[in-house]
Amino acid sequence: MKKTMLVVILLILAFYSYQHFQAKGDIDSNASAGVSSSAMSIADVDNIAPTYVDDEAIQPVAANFSCDGRQHCSQMTSCAEATYFIQHCPNTQMDGNNDGVPCEQQWCH
Repeated sequence: MKKTMLVVILLILAFYSYQHFQAKGDIDSNASAGVSSSAMSIADVDNIAPTYVDDEAIQPVAANFSCDGRQHCSQMTSCAEATYFIQHCPNTQMDGNNDGVPCEQQWCH
């Protein structure tokens, strides 16, 4: 009877040890393959919402500005105003490199 109990206990220990090492082997093989449960992919980073608030983006820009003949950065008072003018007003001269960003040295850094 003692020998049977000893064999049963050894079998139980062997079973649990096998499960432990099997699970550890899965973790090690995932780590060597570059897979981790806490790893983030590029797609995950793209889905993170920004933590800042752009005050100019929430202003109703069209209601604040109107085309009045101004054409140069020195005549603007903000990046939002300069952006409105290059998008809505004719003959502006505020985007020297034609990248869509006006007054880069003065307002829209």
